[in-house]
Amino acid sequence: MSMPRIAAVDVGNDSLKAIFGELEHELNIPNIVAIDTEDRPVIGMEELNSKDPVEGIHIKVHSPALKENNVIYRVGHLATKSSNAAELDPGSSKSEEDQTLVMLFAALALDAAREENSSNFPQVKNVIDANYTLGTGLPLREVKEGKDLGYRSKLTGSVHQVEFLVTPKYQGLKVNIKFNEVKVYPEGFAAFINLVMDNNLKIINKDLVDKRILIQDIGGLSTDIAVIRNRNVDDDKAQGFNLGVSESLEAIREEIRSKHGVELDSRRDVVEIITRKNNRNHIMVKGSRTSVHDITDRILLELAKKQYRLLRNVWQKNSQTEICYFVGGGSIVLKEYLKTLNNNLDGYNIEFFEDEEESIWMMANAYYKLISDFVRKSEKQQKAPKEQKEPVKQ
Repeated sequence: MSMPRIAAVDVGNDSLKAIFGELEHELNIPNIVAIDTEDRPVIGMEELNSKDPVEGIHIKVHSPALKENNVIYRVGHLATKSSNAAELDPGSSKSEEDQTLVMLFAALALDAAREENSSNFPQVKNVIDANYTLGTGLPLREVKEGKDLGYRSKLTGSVHQVEFLVTPKYQGLKVNIKFNEVKVYPEGFAAFINLVMDNNLKIINKDLVDKRILIQDIGGLSTDIAVIRNRNVDDDKAQGFNLGVSESLEAIREEIRSKHGVELDSRRDVVEIITRKNNRNHIMVKGSRTSVHDITDRILLELAKKQYRLLRNVWQKNSQTEICYFVGGGSIVLKEYLKTLNNNLDGYNIEFFEDEEESIWMMANAYYKLISDFVRKSEKQQKAPKEQKEPVKQ
């Protein structure tokens, strides 16, 4: 049996972020899948292996954890080009969707198949046996409903196989994935860990650690507001809401299509238009740069008002709160609207992460800190009995 490799995976509604091993490998894959056929046509087949595997993830997934087994998928960038591409729907539960598992297995298989891991995992012919210790998370709402237990049990105790089909570099490889251990963390708590602790779980933010804090995590499909007291999430006060940015992004995409005749591939394209540094809120229409400010402002301001109402309601129930941190991909999209609303209305002490990369990778980084600490403690416990010397006989 190979030594388990650490994997910290945040299956976000916009994209999957993953950190592996000793921080030596990261992946960021759009959370989009499309059911496909075995022999996808490729122009320039001989050039396939010169491309990045992440750009052409074409796999068959076999797992008892899936509702639909042995299905062929395009995943990530490749799926965005498909007419039947699927993104997670509002109202769905991350823990119960096949798409969450397909994304997770695809990321682990991509890591396992890397040449750098040939010494970590045994390979017989075209089959790699990979063993992982996984740290991941679910929205607070799902954890409060106990869905983390079902999600964990789906992963442990089974072998999950990913077969690479027409994928650059890895065509024909099969990866058997087993989990040595799976830890499922509430997303709000993970955000707090990342705010106050370094990779060794040493406190780096003493000012913050004993404050009463709200963390409003705005995702694609849901929003979690974690209430932190005495360094812990207050389970009774923490709340999850079925309100994310996906529906608004979809509405913007649809209005751009109907008004300007421009078809955007996915919600990610909408996010890029809203957040990019240059030519923000502009698209190309028949070769002319055209503003879509009227569309984005109207729809996003409406969503920001709803998010602000959530903040106000939770803050009123936790009146001794000192600060609220906005995190998650949705907070990047709504940042300017929320700041404006707050300045004009209640003037709460709110904070955003100006470093967008930090905000995007926050959950994956937190899972990495937590799962690494779990592994360290487990190894220490295993060594302890061996280090106890035999008593000296008199």
